[in-house]
Parts: sequence; C-alpha cells; structure tokens
Amino acid sequence: MGPVLFLMYINNIDLGITNWILKFADDTKIYGKVTDQASRDTLQEDLMKLYNWSQDWQMDFNVDKCKVMHLGRNKPEYKYLMNSKYRK
Repeated sequence: MGPVLFLMYINNIDLGITNWILKFADDTKIYGKVTDQASRDTLQEDLMKLYNWSQDWQMDFNVDKCKVMHLGRNKPEYKYLMNSKYRK
C-alpha cells in the first residue's frame, strides 16, 4: 500500500511542466531539447516549478545528487539553478 500512496502523493508533480518528466519510484528526471537561450530558460523555469512543488509538499529534492547531462557536440553547457545551487 505504501508505494501506491506515494505515487498518489506525487501524482501532480508534473502539472505546469513544459518539458518531459519521468517518474520512477523516488527518482524524477526532467529533460528537453535545449538549442538556445529561450529553451534553456524554459528548462530552468520547469526546475523552479519542481522546486516550488517540493517546498509546498514538503518533499525536498536532494540537490547534491542532481546532475545535468549534455548530449551532442558543440553545444553550450548551460548551468541550471535549483535551491540556490548551480548544476552544470
């Protein structure tokens, strides 16, 4: 019963998120195609929405375990902010 209740608890985590989000157990991934500053800003806004959700529902993300993965060549490696900590 515990896992089902947890899934019900986090069911609305993706409301208002523009990019794709994957949820599996206690792991959450957000991803999208970042080609310019505007798409980078959209991803940053989604990260802030996730952080605000975590504060509202008292389920903090462990930002020290958060990672950013850049795929492709000759792509700028933007920094992203979550809970006042930058991730590259």
